[in-house]
Amino acid sequence: MKSLQKYFVAILPPQEILKQVHELKKELREEFGVKYALKSPPHITLKMPFVLEEKKVDLLRRSVEVLMENSPAFEVTLKAVDHFRRKVIFLQVIVPGDFTEIQKKLVAHLKREFHLPIELSDSNYHPHMTVAFQDIKKADFDSIYDRVKSYDYHANFLVKDLWLLQKNEGVWKPLKSMEIGKK
Repeated sequence: MKSLQKYFVAILPPQEILKQVHELKKELREEFGVKYALKSPPHITLKMPFVLEEKKVDLLRRSVEVLMENSPAFEVTLKAVDHFRRKVIFLQVIVPGDFTEIQKKLVAHLKREFHLPIELSDSNYHPHMTVAFQDIKKADFDSIYDRVKSYDYHANFLVKDLWLLQKNEGVWKPLKSMEIGKK
């Protein structure tokens, strides 16, 4: 077993929403051959992927729970579709006003306590839920975008925990839940 593994911190939606968005990703694979987004469950990234020793995972989980113990649960809305530079298609995420402060606090904490680098995407944070990226052919972009737009997806859910996901054989899997607002 390797001691260094790849992880990231994210919000996972409830099972029903997870299944709905996963089905959309599968439909996009069938219709357009885009499959890269299927390598992870539907999620909202809070801390970009990083490498960490396996023996530090429980310490990281406890550390994040302590950091988040005074942060109340909050509601997230998935609404409409958008894209980054015609390379990433995603569901828009609407979050409370202080959400970006929570994300910044988490990233700064992980840098300070675990010496994790702050990536450009950590600094220029834009919450979203990716449905297609990396393997989108330029000629198919508009069709894929229109297909996701026609899906007209809208959902709300309460976030009570964050998740640590681990990369295993090229696929990201939820590993540890980290509770928010324990106090």
